[in-house]
Amino acid sequence: MFVNEDGPWDLIYLLRKAVGAGFFGSLLDCFYCLSIWIALPFGLWLGPSWWEKILYWLALSGAACLLQQATVKKENTIADYQED
Repeated sequence: MFVNEDGPWDLIYLLRKAVGAGFFGSLLDCFYCLSIWIALPFGLWLGPSWWEKILYWLALSGAACLLQQATVKKENTIADYQED
């Protein structure tokens, strides 16, 4: 939602506008970057040991990336239909 949507009452849009075009602004534009940071607190909360916290963190981020790739609609281009 943070990357592709404006949110209710344009709250996410206002957040993106407030952080600008710097580091945090670019972080809100990239789904893969943002999934790492959103998964971090969940991984820390779920894992009982430090090793498992890191594994949960990366697994949750990876699962979000896989789900995003599975559900995003890929647009066809002319190059897809050209024969070699």
